[in-house]
Amino acid sequence: MLGNKRVGIAAIALAASLVMTACGSSDGGGSDGGAEGGGTLTLGSIFAPQTLAASGAEWANVSPYIQSVYDSLLRETPDAEVEPWLATEWSYNEDKTVLTMQLRDDVTFTDGEKFTADVAAQNLLRFKAGTSPNASFLASVADAKATDEYTLEITLTAPDPALLNYLAQNAGAQASPATFAAPDAATDPVGSGPYIFNADRTVVGSSYVFDRNPEYWAGAEEQHYDQVVINVLDNSQAQLSAIQGGQVNGLNLFDNSALDQIEGAGFTAYPHELDWQGLILFDRAGTMAPALGDVRVRQAINHAVDRDALLKAVVQGYGTATTQVFDESSAAYVEELDERYPYDPELARELLAEAGYAEGFTLSMPNVNLGSTTAADLTAQYLGDVGITVQYDQLSLQEAIAALLAPKYPASWIQLQSDPTAWQLANFALTPTASWNPFRVEDPKVAELVSTLQSGTEEEAEQAGQELNEYIVEQAWFAPYYRVEGTFVADGDTDVVHQSNNAYPLLQYITPNG
Repeated sequence: MLGNKRVGIAAIALAASLVMTACGSSDGGGSDGGAEGGGTLTLGSIFAPQTLAASGAEWANVSPYIQSVYDSLLRETPDAEVEPWLATEWSYNEDKTVLTMQLRDDVTFTDGEKFTADVAAQNLLRFKAGTSPNASFLASVADAKATDEYTLEITLTAPDPALLNYLAQNAGAQASPATFAAPDAATDPVGSGPYIFNADRTVVGSSYVFDRNPEYWAGAEEQHYDQVVINVLDNSQAQLSAIQGGQVNGLNLFDNSALDQIEGAGFTAYPHELDWQGLILFDRAGTMAPALGDVRVRQAINHAVDRDALLKAVVQGYGTATTQVFDESSAAYVEELDERYPYDPELARELLAEAGYAEGFTLSMPNVNLGSTTAADLTAQYLGDVGITVQYDQLSLQEAIAALLAPKYPASWIQLQSDPTAWQLANFALTPTASWNPFRVEDPKVAELVSTLQSGTEEEAEQAGQELNEYIVEQAWFAPYYRVEGTFVADGDTDVVHQSNNAYPLLQYITPNG
């Protein structure tokens, strides 16, 4: 349901990884900034943020809201290399369980509060204990504290190879301490970032307005526009209408169904294959759906679906059929696993019979109509053909996300991020504390391999990543259909540098064309 790249639900989009105001004006239309900046940048987003509080911040398709207001401790290049930002230097102790960061001493939040190491420590601990779907990013953080006014010490329970990247994303977002106990923190955010949230001109759930921060510590060269407007455009038709009406400068497409028309309107496409679509089989221990506790049933589900047909029918062929959740950019990717489960309904029925389900069973899943029912209809058809009756509950997107994480469903169709490393994917969807392992399923083999990812040499970690991939494919923890080709599009007034680990370009890499 979310395509993160990295939806995060930051991680969910039950369809793909979202009102409009007058074009070409500072009221929220297209950019009129030109080469020197200024004017308004109007973006489209598939999702409205669940909260604007840093402690609950999402990422992926929600990242531009967060980046407008908040600075993070670090930041990333388009190739996901970590660079200094609010933290200027950092070092680990010998066993990589203590990270010490030197922070800037010239940063002030837009409400006048000072940014200090104590504030940074509180933000980290609040994020770990908060409502973000990526709160598990900081699962290894045992404590964070200031050792002096601008020195931050982060103590870990064990080494975390991805921690620096997390601190460059939502986990490192820094909010004013005055908002920590504020009753309106979720709707009136205060950061030290390039823009200031304009609550008076924002329509929650529809259109969000951010004005240039006139005293931004990083200077005007980091503020490419006078104003950023983010409109929620949560279906293909709304996106196409906004594009054809000149009401948006850039957005991540809901799907590619109208790509020809969009390019015909003068927009440039920036494709990315960062997410996968298919089934996630949450209840691998069979606590809610006993049948899913048997690996043969999960393998049967994988053999039951025709991935090539689904790829063509659901996303018009934009993507790559696969049975693994790692993409080609990951060292854990194994080419042969793209074809581990060929379409074979007869074999699927045999596996079900061996598992004691010759008469089939009923599988409950949520269904969200985001403009097309093709994926849901074909999933029900393919599973029904081998004896598995899909029982759908109609839910809104946000209801579905909350229900899956509760957890209230044993399985679901989903769009989910692949993640650039095996360690990150493991902590996102495989380990007992992972956000997308809501049943907290534990597996000794997975634990062993994840431990090697965490503490082994680079060579050992790469081998462990491939073994982990092979193991979860054989155990059929998921039933991926394909890696979907997503597309960010931007108009002729806007330059974009694609982000290798996020479906939405980072705000600093969206600039006026000139």
